[in-house]
Amino acid sequence: MKVSLVQINSQGNKTANISGAVRLIEDVVGKEHPDLVVLPEYFAFLEGGAEEMHRSGEVFPNGEAYTALSGLAKKLGVTIHSGSMVEQDGDRFYNTTVVFGPAGKEIARYRKIHLFDVEIPGSVYYRESDNVARGKDIVTYKVGDVTVGASICYDLRFPELFRALRDKGAQVIVLPAAFTLMTGKDHWEVLARARAIETQTYFLAIGQTQSHDAGKNWCWGHSMVIDPWGLIMAQCSDGVGTTSARLDMKYLDHVRANVPVANHHVL
Repeated sequence: MKVSLVQINSQGNKTANISGAVRLIEDVVGKEHPDLVVLPEYFAFLEGGAEEMHRSGEVFPNGEAYTALSGLAKKLGVTIHSGSMVEQDGDRFYNTTVVFGPAGKEIARYRKIHLFDVEIPGSVYYRESDNVARGKDIVTYKVGDVTVGASICYDLRFPELFRALRDKGAQVIVLPAAFTLMTGKDHWEVLARARAIETQTYFLAIGQTQSHDAGKNWCWGHSMVIDPWGLIMAQCSDGVGTTSARLDMKYLDHVRANVPVANHHVL
């Protein structure tokens, strides 16, 4: 199984963001011929407060981003893991991943479970739960014979979710993110490699990169493919770009056979 990660720098122009993502996907599929392509969190719109974010939302299966990626998956004959975008469901909004199979049909939908709420008196106030509702379902899907698990950004800090994905048969776990520069430089690689080691899965961590909101906020980027032993197989440079890697399921089975942690859980 071959995977390609598409690292982008989304801004407040939704149409331009989608067009840029489409161009990068077409380019990497033409060069690398992957089975699975992954975008970062909020690939279609990453700017402003709740009001702007909500205006960018889509009622699936309609909407500019949903339609574009569905059509692109069918055109290219590839599975596209859409990172995440704003989903509107009645009067509620979700931070949602949609996965499109090679026929262009939706094959999975994951709503982010762990929402980033931080309140530091006199310094930082950000509550994702003020803007989006919390998801509840643990989601996996298939790419050929391989089971892939879904997660988003802040989920990375909660290992119980990844154990649940492993218990549902995940061999690959995807984490699209918009990790901030300050937390990313210290925690992104450490946590992602830990999740790969704990679950003995291939771990795909895909981040937004550089600045948005007119330079007020910065994302860490450093998108990575990590193997089940916790080693980085491929990584994006700073800035917009892609990286690809071939995943060996026989090696995954070898790691799990030699260190059978899944057989030793007592809690």
